[in-house]
Amino acid sequence: MRVDLFDFELPPERIALRPVSPRDSARMLVVRPDTIEDCVVTDLAGLLRPGDVLVFNDARVIPAQLEGRRGEAKVGATLHKREGPREWRAFIRNAKRVRDKDRIDFGEGVAAIADDRADDGSMRLVFEGDEPMELLLERAGRMPLPPYIAGKREADERDASDYQTMFAREEGAVAAPTAALHFTPGLMDTLEGAGVAHETLTLHVGAGTFLPVKAKDTESHVMHSEWGRIDAATADRLDAARTKGGRIIPVGTTSLRLLESAADETGKIHPFEGDTAIFITPGYRFRATDGLITNFHLPRSTLFMLVSALMGRERMQAAYAHAIASGYRFYSYGDASLLLPA
Repeated sequence: MRVDLFDFELPPERIALRPVSPRDSARMLVVRPDTIEDCVVTDLAGLLRPGDVLVFNDARVIPAQLEGRRGEAKVGATLHKREGPREWRAFIRNAKRVRDKDRIDFGEGVAAIADDRADDGSMRLVFEGDEPMELLLERAGRMPLPPYIAGKREADERDASDYQTMFAREEGAVAAPTAALHFTPGLMDTLEGAGVAHETLTLHVGAGTFLPVKAKDTESHVMHSEWGRIDAATADRLDAARTKGGRIIPVGTTSLRLLESAADETGKIHPFEGDTAIFITPGYRFRATDGLITNFHLPRSTLFMLVSALMGRERMQAAYAHAIASGYRFYSYGDASLLLPA
């Protein structure tokens, strides 16, 4: 499909630079095939059914943004995907100043050798020393805010907590599964009381999630792969819930993409561990997804294509036009939507 079919105009003031407080007070647009309803996240228990299961991504964001020097040249690196104990694929800012085998000094005793430049412009960074990577990044790294936020303000101490979900446990993501930022312990208690269950899986979101689609047609776009895991017990519980009539509703496109990667043609969800580069566009037949909670996405992005596949492109264009006109806050720190297809 033509990528320009997924375009829309977004006023810059609609981009949220901070989350609301409390988190579950964010607005939530409920989109069904025939209706659009303005709600708030705390309404969620009344919008779901007993037996439904929310599926959260428990990935924890690491301080994956690094600033350093190659000689006199300033160089930035955003870690994208781990390739070994001390090796990371990274997108490099000022990459023209970096050649294979160059050493980049990130300060605080942290340095890496760059090599293996890929077609997408990324390079492999092999970090020196034998300290755990977690300690190196804690010293030299900072929270990797999305470019549409980082371009307007610096990351600060608030982001260290604001950009983590209450489920964050498995370190390795370089972007947050932001739909889950709206959830609080109080909201989870309310949902449990309403008979809504929840499960967790892990998908280490990569920086590729923020890359624009540069191709003119979706068939020419190459997705970056991300590592994920669903254990056998979780897969069994999800299958059992669906057999009993419960709906599987992922919280965030990351959870959805991993569920769809793990499901077979019959909709059965299997244990999964490995990379996925699934690219969902209109025409895709969903196997394991009965709804979706997600934030509002960038125009011409793979994520707007995904929600268009779930609800229909014209439906989502209309929903986004309503959200823009009604003052909803967009992107990672913005408001939520609940998408319920027929």
